[in-house]
Amino acid sequence: PAAVTQPAGLHATLRDYQLRGLAWLDLMTSLGLGGCLADDMGLGKTVTLIALHLRRNKAAPTLVVCPASLLGNWQREISRFAPGVPVRRFHGTDRTLDGLAGGFVLTTYGTLRTRAAELAGHTWGMVVADEAQHIKNPFSATAKALRSIPSPARIALTGTPVENNLSELWALLDWTTPGLLGPLKSFRARHARAVETGEDAEAVERLARLVRPFLLRRKKSDPGIVPELPPKTESDHPAPLTREQASLYEAVVRETMAEIEAAEGIARRGLIMKLLTSLKQICNHPAQFLKETEGPRARLTGRSGKLALLDELLDTILAEDGSVLVFTQYVSMARLLATHLAARAIPSQLLHGGTPVAERERMVDRFQSGEVPVFLLSLKAAGTGLNLTRAGHVVHFDRWWNPAVEEQATDRAYRIGQTQPVQVHRLITEGTVEDRIAEMLAAKKALADAVLGSGEAALTELTDRELADLVSLRRTA
Repeated sequence: PAAVTQPAGLHATLRDYQLRGLAWLDLMTSLGLGGCLADDMGLGKTVTLIALHLRRNKAAPTLVVCPASLLGNWQREISRFAPGVPVRRFHGTDRTLDGLAGGFVLTTYGTLRTRAAELAGHTWGMVVADEAQHIKNPFSATAKALRSIPSPARIALTGTPVENNLSELWALLDWTTPGLLGPLKSFRARHARAVETGEDAEAVERLARLVRPFLLRRKKSDPGIVPELPPKTESDHPAPLTREQASLYEAVVRETMAEIEAAEGIARRGLIMKLLTSLKQICNHPAQFLKETEGPRARLTGRSGKLALLDELLDTILAEDGSVLVFTQYVSMARLLATHLAARAIPSQLLHGGTPVAERERMVDRFQSGEVPVFLLSLKAAGTGLNLTRAGHVVHFDRWWNPAVEEQATDRAYRIGQTQPVQVHRLITEGTVEDRIAEMLAAKKALADAVLGSGEAALTELTDRELADLVSLRRTA
């Protein structure tokens, strides 16, 4: 496609490869065809899509369907890169499509399944499926619901267009451009079997020629991409609270604030520290706060927005053959994560303060050799002395609230000898004390400086009103 300039309303400077992606998406949608943008994680699929929305400049809104764990990220990215563009969530109890103008509507795959008819009754300028591997089974209820929504332009976003077999690729492209690859049965007979068995040497090139115009895939390792990427990218990922987390959070705030208001001096300071610790643990996972470490009560899936978001990140990172460090300040949370990953058959290892020196060295060797792709580390134990340059990703599962400590942990991967760009992901629960502190640290206010100097102890000096404002749960739009 011919080169394009970025739209005037975009508050970002697109890199060359992102402009090429925008030009391709613009050409495909203007021709009435769909496309799959299958760039690696971290190459900016979201900002490219926001730029496409601005460039198309349609009166009808864009519908984005994504996992629930990514709703907050989409809302923040749109507000950041296209301020003034309306954005609403069609999710939760008070969802409505009344009074829709242009802009974005964000919904989840779960809501899509139950409200497909209502969504299909509206006029959309474009429909976007983010993390589109969620529709890789064309016979699933999710894929059928998505197909029922009419739109002049359909875009699939995924870093992993093929995970297990080529039928997944058919499912993606048959949604973005229906009929392109013919019926699934004939596609499997003509292309997929020949490629998957390796019997026909020309089968791969034949399929590539057919698919290439409709799927754009760039990797971080591509020769033209690496020079454009910064050596380190840091991003905050907002995670929603589950209903269980929200009710626990509000109950703890209500009960402990009543105690704090009646206390003074050292007793009050102790209660504040206890409150902050409890809220952080609830934000991580109810099982951590409730000390459910084993047995049937220790069910982990479906109870924590952060854990769901971590699963999304890990699925993409591992599908790209990446390696990742996951930091938490709590050994108990690290153990829960290890249990969860073992249940998902994801190879991981856990290092904490009690790990013997010899075992630490063996763990480093296993990680650096690529034997174990996920390394769980307690923040204090892993702050110094480790060289883990195989990691292209660093996840801070919870916040230490002292950027210097977090930087020190990140530097296990981002150091001399590192040959690849490093992506740092900070998980932050929406509307909570974590969210508020993240805002403060970003704004470098006086209180942030106090926190940097003395850690959480500074927060014990807040007045009751300031503390209530800090910890009260704010509902997201």
